Amino acid sequence: MEHNRQRHFLYLALLALGLIAPWLGVYTVYLMTLYCFAIFACAFNLLLGFGGMLSFGHAAFFGLSSYVTGWLVTSQGYSTLSAILGGVVAASLLGLVFGFIAIRRSGIYFAMITMALAQIVYFACLQASFTGGENGLQGVPRGRILGLDLSNDSVMYYVVLLALCAVFLGIQRVIESPFGQVLKAIRENEHRAESLGYFINTHKLIVFVMSASLAGLAGSLKCLVLSFATLSDVLQSTSGEVILMTMLGGAGTLLGPVVGSAVVVTLQNTLADKVGSWVNVIIGGIFVLCVLAFRKGIVGEVLAYLKRH
Repeated sequence: MEHNRQRHFLYLALLALGLIAPWLGVYTVYLMTLYCFAIFACAFNLLLGFGGMLSFGHAAFFGLSSYVTGWLVTSQGYSTLSAILGGVVAASLLGLVFGFIAIRRSGIYFAMITMALAQIVYFACLQASFTGGENGLQGVPRGRILGLDLSNDSVMYYVVLLALCAVFLGIQRVIESPFGQVLKAIRENEHRAESLGYFINTHKLIVFVMSASLAGLAGSLKCLVLSFATLSDVLQSTSGEVILMTMLGGAGTLLGPVVGSAVVVTLQNTLADKVGSWVNVIIGGIFVLCVLAFRKGIVGEVLAYLKRH
């Protein structure tokens, strides 16, 4: 009970910090980018940390949704909310296809299948006319949602923050539900869970589609925040980044992906102008150090320490 009270207090403190952050002089576009990647990392953590499935192709859902949302807004005249929903639906359908193929394998075979399928999506986006090819989609307008003018950075900021809170609480509810408990059982011992009568592939497919949908939401919001969608959204390196964020923060913890994305995005924004492409080397070195010294990730190690004391 005391642990839950402390956890809720921490969440409320972080929410309060998020609410007042723009008033503290923090650059809102940086924060919105961080929140989008936090949603992306939370979506990936649902699959890896709680489902035990390592995907090397999650950028496919993130990038496809970004493209679909940008295309619907710029070329088809859809409203912002409809475009976001369109992007999420596209990511969900792609996740259903990916999941149906990939869940029949496990371990490294599962990971390699997702990577191969993601590469197909990358080349499709490169060649498709609606994506703009190598130029991508530029000048995507934010529009309005429920009468709110998203072209105002402050309004857009709170919309993205609300989306992150909704995703975080939604994932927490899923993990604490009977479905989430079965998911953890599958992660720990798939054969034992199957012997208890659970439909393993059904649970794995459901969580795969859920993860893809939330990754799509992150991609749609990112497209609106930055007003563009490019091939970098579907690159293999983007899939690698979300793995890094999740592992660095702590896979299998609720707050870990948020912390990991905050570290990575902050380092990228802080060091990019100073060291150029070396920022990836620095982040990689930090990740190696974390794996060697903090194998459970930042949040995972903190929780383990608190349990010991």
